[in-house]
Amino acid sequence: MSSMWQLGGLTWKELAKRVWSEIQKDDVFGRSAQLSYYFLLALFPLLLFLTSVIGLIVGSGTGLRHSLFNYLSQVLPGSAFQLVDSTMYEISVASGGGKIAFGILAALWAASNGMGAIIDALNAAYGVRDSRTWWRRHLIAIELTIALSVVIISALVIVLYGGRIADHIAATYGLGHLFAITWKILQWPIVLAFMLLAFALIYYFAPDVRNQKWTWITPGAVIGVALWLLISFGFRLYLHFFDSYSKTYGSLGAVIVLMLWLYMTGAAILIGGEVNSEIENAAAKANAAGAKEKGEKAPHEKVKDGKAKNAKPAAA
Repeated sequence: MSSMWQLGGLTWKELAKRVWSEIQKDDVFGRSAQLSYYFLLALFPLLLFLTSVIGLIVGSGTGLRHSLFNYLSQVLPGSAFQLVDSTMYEISVASGGGKIAFGILAALWAASNGMGAIIDALNAAYGVRDSRTWWRRHLIAIELTIALSVVIISALVIVLYGGRIADHIAATYGLGHLFAITWKILQWPIVLAFMLLAFALIYYFAPDVRNQKWTWITPGAVIGVALWLLISFGFRLYLHFFDSYSKTYGSLGAVIVLMLWLYMTGAAILIGGEVNSEIENAAAKANAAGAKEKGEKAPHEKVKDGKAKNAKPAAA
């Protein structure tokens, strides 16, 4: 398969129709509701893991932890962020210094359960049954959780310290004020690239398919990130003008809003996976080399009852 950006020979309109059909067939929105439950259970352990690692690596006196919650507040709806912020404060107050090592490991284990739910959902998008052992699946979930944590912390470092680093480099090597200004502008596309990388890592390692070709930026990742940003800011704007959840649900309003945001986040991730899956499926039906049809773990290999069965090679 030469490039996913050839869309498997489909037009964007044809791809959109096929993806919508697969979304309904695979019950993406139902699975997104399941993901929101697992995300809720994994959210606080993930934030605890991130803040603990940041504290250990760069110290508690830096602005990285504050920056993490500052940018989280820009994406999350207001009431949901207040809930997350107050809960994390209560957890940090209750945590003892002697529990740091155990707490980090426990938080990592709990946070990886959310990634495990994504693995199951993406396997459904690719139409495959996961034949990996339990420990292998959980190891992949933990590795992906650590990788995403590294991506998030790296993006925060670029945002928080990028300007200072650019000023220092410009002053040291005489590059002038223009270099510093250019870097401060470019740091935002770089952060966006980190987000695309996070989605690409999930789509590459999570589903139980083989012979995957690594692509830094896939159509599914671009659409997934775009949908997530659009949904996040659109939902935030809606709640700013029409916040009726607190009136309807009272003190549970913040929880409902957070669950809805997690639900839409799960939908964005799964829709991106459906896009990549459908592109590869269309390419395989067009006899593209190395492409897999839906339900195949490797080219021309159908899987039934956990056992691989080689299909007849496609005509040249």
